[in-house]
Amino acid sequence: MSLPEAAAANIRGSPAPAALSVRDLTVRFEGEGGAVTALDRVSFDVPESGFVTMLGPSGCGKSTLLRAIADLVPIGGGEISVFGRAPEEARSARDFAFVFQDPTLLPWRSALDNVRLPLEVGRRAGSVEQHAEPDELLALVGLRGREDALPHELSGGMRQRVAIARSLVCRPRVLLMDEPFGALDEIKRDELNEELLRIWRSTGITIMFVTHSVPEAAFLGQKCLVLSSHPGRVRGYVDIDFAGERTLAMRDTLEFVRITAHLRGLLEGVE
Repeated sequence: MSLPEAAAANIRGSPAPAALSVRDLTVRFEGEGGAVTALDRVSFDVPESGFVTMLGPSGCGKSTLLRAIADLVPIGGGEISVFGRAPEEARSARDFAFVFQDPTLLPWRSALDNVRLPLEVGRRAGSVEQHAEPDELLALVGLRGREDALPHELSGGMRQRVAIARSLVCRPRVLLMDEPFGALDEIKRDELNEELLRIWRSTGITIMFVTHSVPEAAFLGQKCLVLSSHPGRVRGYVDIDFAGERTLAMRDTLEFVRITAHLRGLLEGVE
């Protein structure tokens, strides 16, 4: 696959249209002690084919924000737009897909059949169904030759690769990722970080990626959304523009250390 024009323009620094637009978003939940505000007046845009990471302390509403975009939790105020649609419309049109920390593969189905699953349980509303070939997606995530393997025959990293391939099978325009590599060891996590960047460049998909790792957020994101807690508010929305190709070796550079120090400062509320 070649990199779509929108992604190429975004990487060159040219403006790209907004894939996600969030304006004054407020989300509240009813608890035993009354209403709890999870997110308070959160606003930001994600450009088409952009890669935005999200950082914040536990309980600041990172996962809630992804779920609000995906129309999985009701909002108490504000607006969310997904390519100009309301979240409910975008969900019906399968404009986005979700990847969680647990790959949640069906243990009795092969890797290939797990990737096929979304094609069997629903169809895209309002258009002719279009999908990617499951075997091609397994090749894209580096699992060519493991199509017939059952989940217990795959490592944790391989299972997460299957989950990513499954998320791409209906050709979503936005990929929402909630700490997908959080349960992996550092070596496997680094490997999948590089793999995810390769997939993003190949497909041009728009990605929002939640993590608790500052280096991971800086390495992956073109932008990083930093939230404060109680309630969740935007503390910073940082542009991350490294010169040259992103490789693991760049984590040892002064430029990378400077960015991660800035992000930590925002997290600690000192900037």
